[in-house]
Amino acid sequence: MTLTDYTTLTAATARRVVEDALAAADRQIADIIAEAAPRTYANTLGVLDEAITATDDAYGIGGFMSQVHPDEAVRAAGAEAEELHSKWLTALAFNRDLYEAIREYAATGDAASLQGEPRRNLEFWLRDFRRAGQDLPDEERSHVEELRNRLIELHVAYDRNLGEWDDGIDVTRTQLAGLPDSFIDRLGPGKRGGEYRVTVAYPDYVPFMDQAENRMLRQWLQFKFLNRAADANAPLLQEAVHVRWEIARKLGYSTFAEYAMESKMADPDAVADFYRSMVPGLTELGRRELSTLQELMAADLPDETLQPWDWSYYDAQQRKADYGVDDNEVAEYFPLDAVVDGMFEICSDMFAIDFAKVADPKAWHPDVQVYAISNRGSDDVIAYYYADLHPRPGKFSHAACWRLNAGYRRDDGSYRIPIAAVAANFTKPTADTPSLLKHDEAVTLFHEFGHVLHNTLTEAALPRFSGTQTERDFVEAPSQIMENWMWEPAVLQRFARHHKTGEPIPAELVEKMVAARDQNVALKTLRQVFYGHYDLALHGGDGPGDVVQSYYDLVDLTLIPGHPATHFGASFGHMASDGYVAGYYGYLWSKVYGDDMFSVFENEGVLNPAVGMRYRNGILAKGGTSDAMDLLRHFLGREPNAKAFLKNIGLAADQ
Repeated sequence: MTLTDYTTLTAATARRVVEDALAAADRQIADIIAEAAPRTYANTLGVLDEAITATDDAYGIGGFMSQVHPDEAVRAAGAEAEELHSKWLTALAFNRDLYEAIREYAATGDAASLQGEPRRNLEFWLRDFRRAGQDLPDEERSHVEELRNRLIELHVAYDRNLGEWDDGIDVTRTQLAGLPDSFIDRLGPGKRGGEYRVTVAYPDYVPFMDQAENRMLRQWLQFKFLNRAADANAPLLQEAVHVRWEIARKLGYSTFAEYAMESKMADPDAVADFYRSMVPGLTELGRRELSTLQELMAADLPDETLQPWDWSYYDAQQRKADYGVDDNEVAEYFPLDAVVDGMFEICSDMFAIDFAKVADPKAWHPDVQVYAISNRGSDDVIAYYYADLHPRPGKFSHAACWRLNAGYRRDDGSYRIPIAAVAANFTKPTADTPSLLKHDEAVTLFHEFGHVLHNTLTEAALPRFSGTQTERDFVEAPSQIMENWMWEPAVLQRFARHHKTGEPIPAELVEKMVAARDQNVALKTLRQVFYGHYDLALHGGDGPGDVVQSYYDLVDLTLIPGHPATHFGASFGHMASDGYVAGYYGYLWSKVYGDDMFSVFENEGVLNPAVGMRYRNGILAKGGTSDAMDLLRHFLGREPNAKAFLKNIGLAADQ
């Protein structure tokens, strides 16, 4: 397989590659509709699969550039291509003639004889058509399609505004007290001579909030962080919430949450019960944790109450005081290259795969590394992985995984090679210092690589069920598996070595880190609960929620006050993603299943290759070919439960 040459991509070609793919796919759709021969799976759904896959591939070349390309013009063209692609995909379920063709096929004996993935594919398409309002009168269905297209425009604009946002504070060296020289030395210059620029990008923002002694500047930087793209994005998000609510009502659902969760594991009542089951216990534990943080703060500021700009600072101070864990000291043992090598080594042992760096991959930026994945002992490449791990202007601002090519079984029996990419924002190395990861950054890398494994080790026959194409509230579970490995002493000591001396991370430091893992776990989990409640406040009520007021109505769930005059929703990027709208609860929901699956590793050996292969074959390879609950039961050999999850968040299993 020849990889795409992204170095030759221009704004014109980024858009044209998607336009050409959509035009070719339109011709295939027309052929399906006009098919005169008796309808079969091959000439109906088979052709539809081919058409969609070709447009998805084109997105991986053109549309994806909106997230990562260093040239602003190419990013802009990529955003236009992304919008075209999304609207085209949305239009399929609204295409009346295509619906009639597939419904005609569904009535045949050939359709009645379908088994496995092909039958599931047909059932899912019929569900998609129903959810697009094919049972509605033409005028109402057209209006729903207009609303869906408007939603795509809002999502693309929201993402673009957030990705392009550039802001920060200028500070003196004295005002950077508490931060290590390695952080200060890589900061850009401020507007005035002798000052440093601390931006709202994660590699600057997170260490500053964790370690900067200057409280006023922490407050000021957080204010800017929570107001990223606020003037543009707050009204876009508010309109999107209204549009979603109108779509749901037009289609006969009581709320957008009810509509969104229809294709997921949970439903609104189950999510409400899930939160109700944990919030009282977490709140009780969280108040005790908060009291400890307040005592720490009182030693510095006896008359002040802990505020949102204080929380992460005193959390870091507590790790030092109670466990002797200094985030900067820990980072000395996690140079990025060593973490990547260690991650590959673990995955090689557990899943019987090998990684080889691709020379001259012709990626979209020189920082990007590309790796070929093969089965252990074989030279045949089964997948590729693009790693774009350092920040730059205009790039996607957090960390995420994209599927660039789906893996699936071709008609000739061969398997199409899947390709996945991760974009993250870890500190870039300098001439003197490698990229040193905070432990939570290393956890983030492992988390995103869980999605890579899900996408690249797929064995699904059909692209629709390939890789992460499973229920959205299960898709994070494989990433929870990877996160758990980053807390295992036996795992860390395999690759965590001091970047200067090469000495392995001391066992006592690992023990302290593991002991400190559960520090303030209730407050951290309540923050996740708040995110989920905010999402459902916008999408689960009798009408559209207010994107500004809902933040202040709900932030008390965290037990820490909200930051005044900020616009949290304007930069809460998950609210511009179909998969996470009315679905943010899925992070905790899937953690229940991820922790439950990892308990098998704990019981049988956290680095037991036999368990790893069971997991590869039973979860990763299956993708969305079966319901997630069925996959879980098969892997666990029992009904799933929340015991491991409740234990990990500090609650007894019977709470």
